[in-house]
Amino acid sequence: MAQLDQAAPADPIKSLAHPDVLPDPYPAYAALRENTPVFWHEPLGSWVLTRHADCLAVLTDSARFASDWRRAGEDIPGPLLSVQTLDPPEHTAIRHLLLDGFRAQDRHALHERLDHDVKELLGELAARPSFDLVGELAEPLALRFVTAFLGVPAPDPDWFVPMSRTVVDGMDAGLWPEKHEPAVAARAELAAYAGGWLADPPETGLIAYVAAHADDSGVDPAVLRNSLRAVLHAGYESASRLLGNAARALLTTPGALAAFRTAGPGTAVDELVRHDAPVQADARVCVADTELGGVTIKAGDPVTLLLGAANHDPLRFPHPTELRLDRAPNPHLGFGRGAHACLGASMAIRLAGSVLGTLATDHPRARAVAEPHHRRNLTLRGLDRFEVTLRPATGEEVRT
Repeated sequence: MAQLDQAAPADPIKSLAHPDVLPDPYPAYAALRENTPVFWHEPLGSWVLTRHADCLAVLTDSARFASDWRRAGEDIPGPLLSVQTLDPPEHTAIRHLLLDGFRAQDRHALHERLDHDVKELLGELAARPSFDLVGELAEPLALRFVTAFLGVPAPDPDWFVPMSRTVVDGMDAGLWPEKHEPAVAARAELAAYAGGWLADPPETGLIAYVAAHADDSGVDPAVLRNSLRAVLHAGYESASRLLGNAARALLTTPGALAAFRTAGPGTAVDELVRHDAPVQADARVCVADTELGGVTIKAGDPVTLLLGAANHDPLRFPHPTELRLDRAPNPHLGFGRGAHACLGASMAIRLAGSVLGTLATDHPRARAVAEPHHRRNLTLRGLDRFEVTLRPATGEEVRT
C-alpha cells in the first residue's frame, strides 16, 4: 500500500527555479533529455523539447512553427507585436529595415569607443578591494554600448533597469501568470519611450537610419516602435547577462581566464555562450501537424524549446559539460536560428570579447570573492550579483 504522506513528484520545469538547481540546471536538463526528450508539460500546456536536433528543426521551420501566435488563433496584445514575434511576410519588412540599419553603422568607431570604455572602467574598478561585476560592470557597459549603437542617450538606469527586469520576469509568465500583465505594461512603456526617438531622431546611429527610411519601409509605426524597444531591451539584457554568465565561468573554472588569452576571442565567446547561454528557452506554436522525436505535435499545440538543454546535448557536442574555449565547430543555439536569429548577436559577442579579453590580459589575477547569485528567471538566465576583485590574493606573486 502506497504511503499517503509521500511527496508529490516535483514539476520538472518549475523545479529549475529551486535555489539548489538554479545555479546549475544542466544535470536536470540532462535527465529530461535522456528520459523524456519530448514531453507534454501540463502546467505550461506545451510540448517541451530538449534535444539539439529537435530544437533546431523547430527554429528553422517557420512554415510549421510560428512565432506569431495569431496564426494559431491567439489574440496577441499590441505591445507584443514586434520583429521578435512576427512571421514572414510581415516580419520580412521590419527585419530588413533593422538589418540595413545595422550594416550602415560605423562599427569600427563603435568598437574603438567600447574598448576605451572597458579599459577605463576596469581601471577604476581595479583600485577597489572588490566590486559587483553585474551591477557595476556588465549592466552599465551593456546599456552604454547598445544606446551608443542606437545613437541615443542612455536612459536613467533607476527607471530602465527595473522596467527591463519586469519584461524578463514576464517571459516566465507561463509558470507564474501574475508576471504577465506587468510585463505587457512595461513593454508598452518602453515602446512609448522608443517612439520618442523617432519623433526627434538623432543625427547618427541606428535610430537615425530607421527614422530616415521608415516611411518607405512599409512597416506599421506601432510595430516599428515595439521593435526598437525590443532592440534596446534585448540588446541590453542579452549582452549584460552573457557577460555575467561568461565571467562567472571564467573566474570559477581553474585555468579558464588564462586559456581565454590563447583562444581566439570569437571562438571562446561562442563556447561561453554554449556553456551557459543567457537565452535558455524559446517558444513557438505548431500550425501544421508535425512529428518530432516520435511524437505527433498537432496544429495549435504550443512548443517550448529548452535551448540550454539543447546546447549540452552529447549527440551534438562532445563532452558537453566541459568548458572548451577552443571548441569548433560550435553550432550552439544560444542566439536562435532561422528567421528569428538574434539581430544583435554580433554586438553581444563583441562586448563580451572586449571585457573578457581585457580581464585576461590586463587583470590576469581577477577572481571571485563570493558565490554568484542568480536571478530567478528561467527563460533568460543571468546573475543578480557577482562580487569579484581584480587584485591578486594575499601573498600571491603577480606575473604578466
